[in-house]
Amino acid sequence: MNQPLEGIKVLDFSRVLAGPYCTMMLSDMGAEVIKIERPELGDDTRHFGPFQNGESGYFMFLNRGKKSIEMNLKDPDDRESLMELIKDADVIVENFRPGVMENLGLGYETLKEVNEGLIYCSISGFGQYGPLKKRPAYDLVAQAMGGIASITGHPDNPPTRSGASLGDMSAALYAAYGIMVALFHRERTGIGQAIDVAMVDTIFSLLEHNVMRYTSEGVIPERIGSRHPISAPFDVFETKEGSIVIATANEPLFVKLCSVMGKEELLEDERFKTDILRGKNEAELKVILEEWLSGYTADEAVDLISQAGVPCSTILNIAEISESDHIKEREMLLDVEHPVAGKTRIPGNPVKLSATPVQIKSPSPALGEHNNMIKKTTEK
Repeated sequence: MNQPLEGIKVLDFSRVLAGPYCTMMLSDMGAEVIKIERPELGDDTRHFGPFQNGESGYFMFLNRGKKSIEMNLKDPDDRESLMELIKDADVIVENFRPGVMENLGLGYETLKEVNEGLIYCSISGFGQYGPLKKRPAYDLVAQAMGGIASITGHPDNPPTRSGASLGDMSAALYAAYGIMVALFHRERTGIGQAIDVAMVDTIFSLLEHNVMRYTSEGVIPERIGSRHPISAPFDVFETKEGSIVIATANEPLFVKLCSVMGKEELLEDERFKTDILRGKNEAELKVILEEWLSGYTADEAVDLISQAGVPCSTILNIAEISESDHIKEREMLLDVEHPVAGKTRIPGNPVKLSATPVQIKSPSPALGEHNNMIKKTTEK
């Protein structure tokens, strides 16, 4: 076995981001992912930019290594072929609004009668049950309702969506995790199950200590920019030329920072003696720190501070991180040859396995590229 999920067959009814990212990760780990797409139109993201030689970069990234077949889920002939595929499938992933698959006669309760071991993963905005299950949702809605927008941004600005689609991406990650757990359970028992992942739930789960501040102390966290609500210095700081971040969240790190600054007297300053006190007096500490930083460029300051063992970084834009030695060494940008787009550079997989490393089997498929192959399979 070359990859851990080799031999696992996934039927992917999902589209756009959350479901396709989940199934992309399964494909990277060796699963055979068959993407079920609308005839002639396909996944919405086939028509999303950016484009390379007319091919969607968005689609190519999210659907690498998959197969594509066109199916009209309401057509009797297509449904007959689909049911043959379902008999032999291990996993189904879908991200329609709750009730859509049931109305098509493709809900979990129906399909488990066809395939007892089937693992059926549903991703939606609000989940398969609950008072809001019928509401539509996109990532912006999930971030707003899940609580993370309320604590993102600066106090004098409106709530802010994260620069990446955390609702979709966190749902994809939890869905892949749930599928792994369900496959492990099935390995032991032979029994499949349904998995229900809601974007709002996954955003809420990412709030970590912010929820505990409310449940334990009755504090409603607010927007504080890049600062930490408790620790300091933990923020964005200005240098002579450019901005950097510094993150000190314990006493030993503050000692190291004071040492590299040549300001050991701060350790005896009543305002800064503990992490909690530094948090309360962070504005005064920031003035002192930025006065010292004004003698250095961003790169010079990061070199000094990081050598002292204190977490810090310059703030890289997308081009800078993409071209960095770290991303190259970690294989987080990979070249994949696409028959139409040519050589494409797409993000790699962050999970590095020693015995069964990730392999991208093929570029993203053309719409319906595997129609004939799947038809032959179902006729056997």
